[in-house]
Amino acid sequence: MANTLVEMFRMKDIKKKILFTFAILAVTRIGAALPIPGINPGAILTYFESNSNSFTEYLNFFSGGAFANYSIFMLGVMPYISTQIIMQLLMLVIPSLKKLSQDPQGSKKIQQYTRYGTIVVAAIQSLAASMYARSIPGALAIGDGAFTIVSIITVTAGSMLMVWLGEKITKNGIGNGISLLIFAGIVARIPSASYTMFRYVQMWFQDPRPAAALNPFAIVAVVVMFFFVVALVVYEEKGQRKIPVQYSRRVVGRKMYGSQSSFIPFKINPSGVIPVIFASTLLSFPVQLGYNSGIGWLEAVANFLNPQGAPYLIIYTLLIIAFAFFYTQVSLNPIEMAKNIRDNGGSIPGVRNEKLEEYLTKVLNRIVLPGAIFLAFIALIPTLIQMFFHFPANVAMLFGGTSLIILVGVDLETMRQLDGLMKMHHHDGFVDARKRRLKKF
Repeated sequence: MANTLVEMFRMKDIKKKILFTFAILAVTRIGAALPIPGINPGAILTYFESNSNSFTEYLNFFSGGAFANYSIFMLGVMPYISTQIIMQLLMLVIPSLKKLSQDPQGSKKIQQYTRYGTIVVAAIQSLAASMYARSIPGALAIGDGAFTIVSIITVTAGSMLMVWLGEKITKNGIGNGISLLIFAGIVARIPSASYTMFRYVQMWFQDPRPAAALNPFAIVAVVVMFFFVVALVVYEEKGQRKIPVQYSRRVVGRKMYGSQSSFIPFKINPSGVIPVIFASTLLSFPVQLGYNSGIGWLEAVANFLNPQGAPYLIIYTLLIIAFAFFYTQVSLNPIEMAKNIRDNGGSIPGVRNEKLEEYLTKVLNRIVLPGAIFLAFIALIPTLIQMFFHFPANVAMLFGGTSLIILVGVDLETMRQLDGLMKMHHHDGFVDARKRRLKKF
């Protein structure tokens, strides 16, 4: 591992990409500490220390503490993800949008429409955040109207800047930029969650009776479960089913190509962390709009979708499963795959050519369903930990659920990209180096 890291930093282009990625992530962490103009940071800090709840902890965890700071990056990239969900759903309803997305130039227009939609969604969410700030005693250093205008402009601009930085990481750095920004926000909360856990354990040693204290034996049990779940997530992320494809002989120009055997790798979880991110973002949107908004029906919706309540958990589970199927059908279209196999003179052994679409669809559905159920179960772990072990919300989120899936998924994807870059330089990647060491052992 150490030799691989040394070799990696000796390659100038990879070193440049890594340093660029870390520099952008450092900028986002600085921005997460810069409060909105017109806010009283002391009053905000005091309020969240004494009035923390599952909803605010949820938003704060994925923004890396930016929400509790009421910073310019308090919404993070969530408005962009919400707009992407809306655009994906519109493509199913409007055929012209679907056709436009399949064209190289049209996909650029879709991306442009997504950015415009992000501005609208960010403006609505920042308006809700400003209404929430007005309900906090002593939070505003300027008038209500002036603060609302300033917060909408500042927070919307901050969200668009985050999206731009994420795209720059994707283009010039390592990994998927948007996913890495969420990853960095979760990692940034680990020290705070660890401190909270340590403080609660200290309280247990002083007096084991209070409900707010944490039993150290329960922590050991949760840590063991955490590593077990990490191993399951890694196993599930790497699991795949190979569909064999046989290509017959064909003549191209003056050359004859012999028959070839290949396979289509179907991952157990083809959509990765996307369903979890989509489901959590979609549910957080109405809750954020309604929480302390002063509008009766919006507050009723927010209370109904309490992250610790049964309705939220049921809807959350169903959304994860639905988005897993939806995203898989968009990214792995069985009809297009069957058409490509036929056009290249291929066939799947034991399957008639006119039945390829039906066969591929059946295989995908059988693979995706258990993967989606597994994702939903992992996403519910924080709630289960809070219910049975009485952990604080920020600590429970660290030990499982959405954060764990994102951490493992983004890490594996980034490692795969680094492996590919290193192999281009004729070096072993992280995976090959580990296999060689195990063989030698």
